[in-house]
Amino acid sequence: MEPEFWHRRWREGRTGFHQDRPTPLLLAHWSALALAPDTRVLVPLAGKSLDMVWLAAQGHRVLGVELSPLAVEQFFAEHELTPQVSASACGRRHVAGNIELICGDVFGLDADLLADCSAVYDRAALIALPPELRRRYVDEVHAQLPAGCRGLLITLDYPPHEKQGPPFAVSEAEVRERYGRDWVVELLERRDILAEQPGFAAEGVSALETAAYRLLRKA
Repeated sequence: MEPEFWHRRWREGRTGFHQDRPTPLLLAHWSALALAPDTRVLVPLAGKSLDMVWLAAQGHRVLGVELSPLAVEQFFAEHELTPQVSASACGRRHVAGNIELICGDVFGLDADLLADCSAVYDRAALIALPPELRRRYVDEVHAQLPAGCRGLLITLDYPPHEKQGPPFAVSEAEVRERYGRDWVVELLERRDILAEQPGFAAEGVSALETAAYRLLRKA
């Protein structure tokens, strides 16, 4: 999946993956991570998610990573924030208060940048990637997070033959296969959300669930 795919989606306003409220499973389960307020939280493929605002309101230092410059610009404009902008090896840094957004490729992040991230929140990254990139994402990005890092992973699951992603279906078995070597994986909740997502039903999807997992990086 080439970067231009996402750039085009943002230019054309085809951003149905963006939500106009914080994610319900985030609100329900973030406390299960038992994090200190000033914890630095990695949010990969962040878009202009309101989840970053909610995390910052809990006192966390948010490190979002987003490929689209348009998404980054819209995020700060819609929240009436004026970021300080500077160059970095990982992309252009935009900092306002305790929110930092790097406009760059998530695969360009390095261990030095991620060393201070004691938590990771993923609602939009894993399910946005096709299988070969999901493997690379876990092996390259999550592998650089420090031991003891805690995470909340939110996925979608549906019969994969019924719809062409993104968002892609990611089963519990796949989550455990991809993360199980280096992370302790705990399923926190699974919800049937087909009735809340008429677009999926219109595409012929017969079942749709979202699931939340607590992750803990092994030593």
